Amino acid sequence: MKEILELLEHNSRLTTSELASMLQKSEYEIEKDIATLEREKIILSYGALINWEKFGEDVVTAVIEINLTPQREVGFDAIAERIFRFDEVRTVYLMSGNFDLLVIIEGKSLKDIANFVAKRLAPIEGITQTRSHFMLKAYKKDGIIIEDNEKDRRLVVTP
Repeated sequence: MKEILELLEHNSRLTTSELASMLQKSEYEIEKDIATLEREKIILSYGALINWEKFGEDVVTAVIEINLTPQREVGFDAIAERIFRFDEVRTVYLMSGNFDLLVIIEGKSLKDIANFVAKRLAPIEGITQTRSHFMLKAYKKDGIIIEDNEKDRRLVVTP
């Protein structure tokens, strides 16, 4: 099953027929394995990585570092759950180091992000400090180079 995961992680558009051919298995085996992986929540989602800027949509991304006071018996989990339920929130990580949670959010403008942090995030009980960092430009995301302007630098060989 690991081979299926690796192939789908690289290209989730592969069909069961293509996967079966690549892995020398039957389509039925591939479908059964994928169903198991989905049921067990090993495969969580399928998606496309979109360059919204190139499409003409303005999207502002911010990374928010959050310090918390852990809650008795649930630690950081209850606050993290409150945060990850907001639509603006794309990612939440529990971290080691100088802050407790790393939150990545998206909005249509800097003002949207600032309002979200000030009015919805910072007032949550247990949050003691936030630090916001705005993404200026993405070069690579989820292992994919956003704009690959690399030219073919191989020398032409002629007989």
